[in-house]
Amino acid sequence: MKRPFKLVDVFGTDPFTGNPLAVIADGEDLDTEDMQRITRWLNLSETTFLLPPTRDDADYRVRIFTLAHELPFAGHPTLGTCHAWLEAGGRPKREGIVVQECGVGLVEIRREAERLAFAAPPLIRDGVPTEAEVAKIAEALRVDPEAIVEARWVDNGPGWIAVLLSSAEAVLAIDPIRHHPERLDIGIVGPHAPGGEAAFEVRALFTGPDGSLIEDPVTGSLNASVAQWLFSSGRARDHYVAAQGTRLGRSGRVDLRQDASGQVWVGGRTRTLFSGQG
Repeated sequence: MKRPFKLVDVFGTDPFTGNPLAVIADGEDLDTEDMQRITRWLNLSETTFLLPPTRDDADYRVRIFTLAHELPFAGHPTLGTCHAWLEAGGRPKREGIVVQECGVGLVEIRREAERLAFAAPPLIRDGVPTEAEVAKIAEALRVDPEAIVEARWVDNGPGWIAVLLSSAEAVLAIDPIRHHPERLDIGIVGPHAPGGEAAFEVRALFTGPDGSLIEDPVTGSLNASVAQWLFSSGRARDHYVAAQGTRLGRSGRVDLRQDASGQVWVGGRTRTLFSGQG
């Protein structure tokens, strides 16, 4: 069966500078094994499969796969899938708001000028990691545990633990190990000097199916949960821009805003760079 697909660049400043996403439409006849096999063959950090919603208040349903497993939620797949759905003629039931159904439930997405932005979902797990967990992260990052200013569980689906370092330069200097026998999902955050375009530098590392440690170019889910942490702790106020992908030669930019109700919105540019049928 021929089915449409799009390759969407998410969070980039220009074409080919963000995080690529494959969006496969008409996925109703594909089972979980098929979706995982397609994702591994494409070899992108995530691939999504568009499906009809099962809830009356949703506009579409999506299943999100990494190379290793399915995710209940992820950020750049949320924006990229919404972009592909709208570009294919999708019309939201509510004016100005698209409602996505995924593993964590319903996620709202809105248009903001040239950007799409999703409402950061509640955390599945938060709080302070144990000393053993922080030690394991420090070992994987090859840093002295004393260099970690603070660590938090910021899990909104993928399983993130985030560590705050003293500066953006310290974040960019991290040279992690190449392989880890256990599953790891690590976010690294550090502040830039005031006055620049970006307030924080972010990196995301996770283990692949063979245990290799992979760096993600730009990560919406991590930026969403980190923003919730930074806003609630007073380290950020109202709005900031995060840079990600610098070590990979990308120029990802994520726009983080907290509205009057306390809801965090995660925005970025989305562009279809390739489309066809496969």
